[in-house]
Amino acid sequence: MTPQPNPQAGAAVKAADRAHVFHSWSAQELIDPLAVAGAEGSYFWDYEGKRYLDLASGLVYTNIGYQHPKVVAAIQEQAARMTTFAPAFAVEARSEAARLIAERTPGDLDKIFFTNGGADANEHAVRMARLHTGRQKVLTAYRSYHGGTQQAINLTGDPRRWASDTGTAGVVRFWTPYLYRSRFYAQTEEQECARALEHLETTIAFEGPATVAAIILETVPGTAGIMVPPPGYLAGVRALCDKYGIVLVLDEVMAGFGRTGEWFAADLSGVVPDLMTFAKGVNSGYVPLGGVAISAEIAATFAERPYPGGLTYSGHPLACAAAVATIEVMAEEGIVENAARLGAEVLEPALRELAERHPSIGEVRGVGMFWALELVKNRETREPLVPYNATGQANTPMAAFAASAKAHGVWPFVNMNRTHVVPPCNVTEPELKEGLAALDAALSVADEYTE
Repeated sequence: MTPQPNPQAGAAVKAADRAHVFHSWSAQELIDPLAVAGAEGSYFWDYEGKRYLDLASGLVYTNIGYQHPKVVAAIQEQAARMTTFAPAFAVEARSEAARLIAERTPGDLDKIFFTNGGADANEHAVRMARLHTGRQKVLTAYRSYHGGTQQAINLTGDPRRWASDTGTAGVVRFWTPYLYRSRFYAQTEEQECARALEHLETTIAFEGPATVAAIILETVPGTAGIMVPPPGYLAGVRALCDKYGIVLVLDEVMAGFGRTGEWFAADLSGVVPDLMTFAKGVNSGYVPLGGVAISAEIAATFAERPYPGGLTYSGHPLACAAAVATIEVMAEEGIVENAARLGAEVLEPALRELAERHPSIGEVRGVGMFWALELVKNRETREPLVPYNATGQANTPMAAFAASAKAHGVWPFVNMNRTHVVPPCNVTEPELKEGLAALDAALSVADEYTE
């Protein structure tokens, strides 16, 4: 679709937004939301007719891009047939979505509890783990994000939890592997892995193994910086959970459904969790949907004992129809394979080449269509380009970089001192190269703030 400029309509949309919409994670008077006129494939555009390649995939969810015609048609057909129905009934779209998801989850994660998104999926996974074990504590990483609802924000490690952290949510945090900024004084991935596992086992020992219900981890941390765990780490966490009778919950809300070049990031390590949460890419965000994939053992806990939880819109027919169509499109069009191939053959080599030329890039890391550039002020000292949780004047370098990227026609996902490179998983090679060229130009602005 060719964008058609309509500034007057854009001004009306912007005025209504500023008058009535309360935006998340924002100081309302300090933001200036872009008025979006339309989107298709890997692009969206504003009312001035300016087009952007979406290197953020919305919020890391448009895994098949915007407005895929088969998914749009599936939503329209479902709306004409049955727009909604209560979750206590068996509905074709819901049943088929659950079947298709269960076919792709690892191991025996064959029961699917549907939620409205990732945060409530993590809420319910923790509830299930606590009820299954009879324990209350949950261990979670400092470098993590698990959602914005009350339990999920307390599970989260990043600064967004601070204002809502009650300190009474039964959450204990620990450090996970991150060799570039190692908390374990490691020099190699092997050392980082071994020391991180030792630290986790020590944490379990000092908290009391019999008090710990679950360990929840993003299989590949997303917002925190896309730190792919070193070989053996997730297997080591699985072994510790088995040793102490702890439920392993893997959060695949961002990493799942093709983002890492596999259906689920757990497939990269061959680890099977007890519970797996998902959302976002399950239907490319076309209609809100999330869920928990449940192992046979935990499902058996609630075979004759009611599970005390539910949602009005659990397994909403429109959302599930979108999920069915999305999964079918991903299989038919080889979208998971596309993410793996372009990630390995195009994206990774190009990002590493950018790192050779731009002193602002301290590290390149990722897999599939899930990458991050860590931006630094000084490569030798690894001083971040901006301080941790920087705002206002302190965040000027990152704000300038983001503005430059947008001016060059790419929309980045910027968080603290990182820019994530997460295009739709069905991005084409020419589109990807176009985005990388624009990113190259934008990084010159970040370079101006290096020493």
